[in-house]
Amino acid sequence: MKLLRYGAPGQEKPGLLDANNKVRDLSAVVPDIAGSALLPESIARLKDLDPASLPLVEGVPQEGLRLGACVGSIGKFICIGLNYADHAAESGLEVPPEPVVFNKWTSAVIGPDDDVRIPRGSVKTDWEVELGVVIGKGGSYIDEADAMDHIAGFCVVNDVSEREYQIERSGTWDKGKGCDTFGPTGPWLVTPDEVGDHDDLAMWLEVDGKRFQDGSTKTMVYKVPFLISYLSRFMSLQPGDVVSTGTPPGVGMGQKPPVYLKGGEIMKLGIEKLGTQTQKVVA
Repeated sequence: MKLLRYGAPGQEKPGLLDANNKVRDLSAVVPDIAGSALLPESIARLKDLDPASLPLVEGVPQEGLRLGACVGSIGKFICIGLNYADHAAESGLEVPPEPVVFNKWTSAVIGPDDDVRIPRGSVKTDWEVELGVVIGKGGSYIDEADAMDHIAGFCVVNDVSEREYQIERSGTWDKGKGCDTFGPTGPWLVTPDEVGDHDDLAMWLEVDGKRFQDGSTKTMVYKVPFLISYLSRFMSLQPGDVVSTGTPPGVGMGQKPPVYLKGGEIMKLGIEKLGTQTQKVVA
């Protein structure tokens, strides 16, 4: 099942994508794709619905019909750094002995095809295609063996990053990760049963038609169940939290010489079974 949110910014309504790639409205069933609507029992009820019985939404998703972030009212946007061995190598860094954890502020969240704005004074805005994990059932001290029971679904995330802010301006990584528009999320939340093996999904990113990232989740160092268990030792995970799990090689910082976004470019990215995003970069 593919869940989504459609409509103008700040006025998104819940929906699902039917077998014909048409959007069906879920407003009479759940208030939003958020919070308690992501609990296992709610997801089960949504799966039992006949999509044909739901109102058809006019327009083609991601063309005439805008999609918002696939999760509304995100509580925590938690990110994992240096979680692909080949990306760590291109960054000139060792794979860390424990996961690197940082945050994107929820004010960074935008729809999958909304414009990405380069912050004032930025000189090193970069891209990162990532597998996003959406928490369904919350919990603390989750056993790794039970972690998949806590996941509502998966999605595409572009972890847009300002490298000077992140690395050269002292302090934590967060200041270069959470700028407004730095969190395109979606187009849809895909439930685990439809994804299948999340450890072997092709993922890619292009800028102006040139492919920079061409990787797979199979090179992830710390796998999804471990990450869920690990994070739950330090904070309670709650329905609607999003965990962005790291990026494969091919980021701008890793090019020789480095390549950064200046404004006017088009980013296009995607993950197998999870859909694609397209963003115009605005200076």
